[in-house]
Amino acid sequence: MPQTPPFAAMFDSSGYNRNLYQSKEDSCGGLYYHDNNLLSGSLEALIQHLVPSVDYYPDNWIRKIAPKILQLLTEWTETFPYDFRDERMMRNLKELAQRIASGDEMYRKNVQQLLQNLLRKLATVGQYEEVLAKINATSKDHLTLLKARPQTIQRDIITVCNDPYLLAQQLTHIELERLNYIGPEEFVQAFVQKDPLDNDKGCYRDQKKTQNLEAYVEWFNRLSYLVATEICMPVKKKHRARVIEYFIDVARECFNIGNFNSLMAIVSGMNMSPVSRLKKTWAKVKTDKFDILEHQMDPSSNFYNYRTALRGAAQRSLTAHSNREKIVIPFFSLLIKDIYFLNEGCANHLPNGHVNFEKFWELAKQVSEFMTWKQVECPFERDLKVLQYLLTVPVFSDDALYLASYESESPENHIEKDRWKTLRSVLLGRV
Repeated sequence: MPQTPPFAAMFDSSGYNRNLYQSKEDSCGGLYYHDNNLLSGSLEALIQHLVPSVDYYPDNWIRKIAPKILQLLTEWTETFPYDFRDERMMRNLKELAQRIASGDEMYRKNVQQLLQNLLRKLATVGQYEEVLAKINATSKDHLTLLKARPQTIQRDIITVCNDPYLLAQQLTHIELERLNYIGPEEFVQAFVQKDPLDNDKGCYRDQKKTQNLEAYVEWFNRLSYLVATEICMPVKKKHRARVIEYFIDVARECFNIGNFNSLMAIVSGMNMSPVSRLKKTWAKVKTDKFDILEHQMDPSSNFYNYRTALRGAAQRSLTAHSNREKIVIPFFSLLIKDIYFLNEGCANHLPNGHVNFEKFWELAKQVSEFMTWKQVECPFERDLKVLQYLLTVPVFSDDALYLASYESESPENHIEKDRWKTLRSVLLGRV
């Protein structure tokens, strides 16, 4: 399981620990500063610092603080719109907005615009989730194709899209669209209780706003199984080898684009046991290019090679002059693992009871970087036929993949032969 280094190791005694205790001159009302940056403080002192009082505002306080409150609400609703899917939150927002609007006519239009933008975003999210539900409902097991064998498969990925570069571009469309709907608050919700990638999905069910994060993880799994299905389906060895080489070219183009999530999903699909056991098929494949891809996504040394490539793509994005150069789609499962272990590896409070701002700044830095990447507009033209195939074509389950693999290349030992017989009996009703 990939892990980031312990958070304490990221700050040595000459840096992080030195900043924990500041001199009297750097403290103000229980809050401690270093170089004019808030470093730590008790939660009580922070609340006292933020809550308005008579000392902060004169009698006409509403005129003084209304612009700041309106700015805060605007940033809140734009950055964390999912918070307001909760009826209580929406009700409180409307009540506060009404108070601001009633204080001065000049704020009325701004408040109305804020609420309209929020409702529009929530409606868009709702429509997106409905589409996802319909897509998932149409993607059933591909088992009927196995029952029809040995007939030639009439429709596969190469017949739908014979250009691997076009397929990589359409995968990037899907990635960016799904990334765009993940709100930063979903990371918080997912990490409240436990590891968000644990097989027990209780952490998702118990929290309120992680549907889109979960859907993105499921998309990665679907793409991996789609790749394995496309390789295991063909009857002829020559065709299977051609499909493998096709996906190698797709993965290479994903790497060039900066779409690391699709790249890793494709590599994962090609490394699944039902695919890797097809030795006669792989013997016909020129694997040099695939070896390079595996090297780039090698998990050793905490994915050092991948992280190096990701930093290069991120640097390219900062100086980019086109949307294509701005694309950075991280290996998402590793990203949320990093954030999870960062969250778990460092306490929320310092030994003196103060809030550990160093930790939360580092968390905010990683999530903010992700927020920048997900806002990139895809520069490639959509191909609806290819997109529909990628999103809706049925894929094999684990058992169906093994059965298809055994049907393609016979079992090599008694264990495989016994499993083959069992799968044929259970899935196909054959002896």
